[in-house]
Amino acid sequence: MNGSATSLDRLHDIVVPPPVPWWPPAPGWYVLFALFVAILGFFMIRAWQKWRANAYRRAALRELDSAHTAAAISEILRRTALVTIPRATLAGLSGPQWTEWLATHSPTPLPQQVGEQLANEIYRDADETHDVEALRHYATNWIRHHRRPVPTDT
Repeated sequence: MNGSATSLDRLHDIVVPPPVPWWPPAPGWYVLFALFVAILGFFMIRAWQKWRANAYRRAALRELDSAHTAAAISEILRRTALVTIPRATLAGLSGPQWTEWLATHSPTPLPQQVGEQLANEIYRDADETHDVEALRHYATNWIRHHRRPVPTDT
């Protein structure tokens, strides 16, 4: 049996090919990497632009922390609104018109107490002002969440 042509002794070991190298990658990987870098760069630029566009919000929130009267908070709200709204729209608003404008451009409803504080207490002396925490909370919410109005063609 050893001399036959079908003997297992005459078989050679299986030749295993060398492993496929990881480097250099195929050209498709270069394209995929370039696409990934481009998309990542796009989103980083957009995030940077959004961060810079909201600088006025961060500044207003910092100032709001040190405001202790309704007049000071109203001034901060007005300056914040002037960043996104034309001056001609806001210049003539005071008292009830100002609070109505804030209510229409606010993501949350304007509480009655806050509306009264904005309309009336800004004309009082600093010694006579009441608790402004509700007003400060509303102003913080308005500054963080207000949106630029969509222009209408009339």
